Amino acid sequence: MFCKATLITTVALALLSSATPITRDEPSVATGSGIRVPLYKRGSLKNADGIFNYDKAVRELVKLKNKHRQNLINLERNVGRDAFPLGAEIKALASLPAHLLGNGKRGAVPLTDQRDDLEWTGPITIGTPGQNFTIDFDTGSSDLWVPVASCDSCKNHSLFDPTKSSTGQKVNGSFSIQYGDGSSASGDRYNDTVTVGGVAAKGQIFAAVSKESAAFTDDPSDGVLGLGFPALSNLNTSPFFFTALEQGAAPEGSFAFKLDQSGSELFIGGTNPSLYKGDIEYHNLTSTLSGFWQIGGASATVQGKQVASEFDTIIDSGSTIITAPPAAAAAFWGSVEGAKVFDKDEGLWSVPCDSFPEVAFSWGGKTWTISPEDFNAGQTEEGSKDCVGALAGSDLGLGNSTWLLGDTFMKSAYTVFSVDKRAVGFAQLA
Repeated sequence: MFCKATLITTVALALLSSATPITRDEPSVATGSGIRVPLYKRGSLKNADGIFNYDKAVRELVKLKNKHRQNLINLERNVGRDAFPLGAEIKALASLPAHLLGNGKRGAVPLTDQRDDLEWTGPITIGTPGQNFTIDFDTGSSDLWVPVASCDSCKNHSLFDPTKSSTGQKVNGSFSIQYGDGSSASGDRYNDTVTVGGVAAKGQIFAAVSKESAAFTDDPSDGVLGLGFPALSNLNTSPFFFTALEQGAAPEGSFAFKLDQSGSELFIGGTNPSLYKGDIEYHNLTSTLSGFWQIGGASATVQGKQVASEFDTIIDSGSTIITAPPAAAAAFWGSVEGAKVFDKDEGLWSVPCDSFPEVAFSWGGKTWTISPEDFNAGQTEEGSKDCVGALAGSDLGLGNSTWLLGDTFMKSAYTVFSVDKRAVGFAQLA
């Protein structure tokens, strides 16, 4: 287990390992040594009939609030409040509305679209011999957890059996997270070999959950693998990718996502040049210790007109709806012709389905445009001429100038997360 001083040193060394300043449009170098992990995704926030799935959207927004609440709790414990993003504060636990309560080497990994565009999942193994799990890869958190064989509430999922692995052992400590439906997930800590797309991290500490939240009972993924920095770890340990780097299992200190309806993947230990064209435009992280994949100097445009500027963005593969501070979201939608409030409490807006705006983001270089299809979350109701937009006004506790961009944005660009360069990069999809 890391002490605070060790954790700070680990994060600082990882982030500061490249002393060379990053320039815009810096070309990437393909070494051909990474691992491809296919990802799979099923659907969108729209139902099969094209109607916006309100309940799923609300569940995601509550989940995001509580995920980043827990991140700030972990960050305060591991590093201290000085590492918080500007203006961030720990909020009260968010709860579901009453009507929803009680329902409950280098290479590439293929990803699957799960839960109607709410998750991107792929395969991993834990232990020796490897036990297989379908995992949600999340750049907005830092821990790995899967259900353990003794979990009575986890029977819909693959279960980790520590007695069947020759390389694992239980270690001191525990894991617990609360959720907005009043339930929690908790369990013990283990270490074992974790393999993602052929990249193996030996002695990786993870949580084996013996009590699973009702929110995960019907989730198609078995657990979560966090790809954020150590400072966000609930387990106060080195996350998978950092362990793999330290052990030399990943040939480069970067990983990359392509998210699309088909051919999606996570690439471990570099980039996959066949999936993008041109240069990768890198942008420095705004903090060396916050633990987030956070970059600054962002601007947003609607129909080519700038509507917001000089804000920070956290790139979070574990989210779908773009979230902006409530005031910023109101200003954004105020610039969209025909926009009106759909749900004030959840910060959701609608626009006429036949005139969805062209929305784009920039960080001082190229402009990255979200397709109207991806930005359209579906009709407000059957027969309606209005559709819900995939940007909500929500206070995640991350400050008044920080937006959260998830897969709604990430589908518009090849996205690279570089520990070596302490940066996030974007490239045009091939």
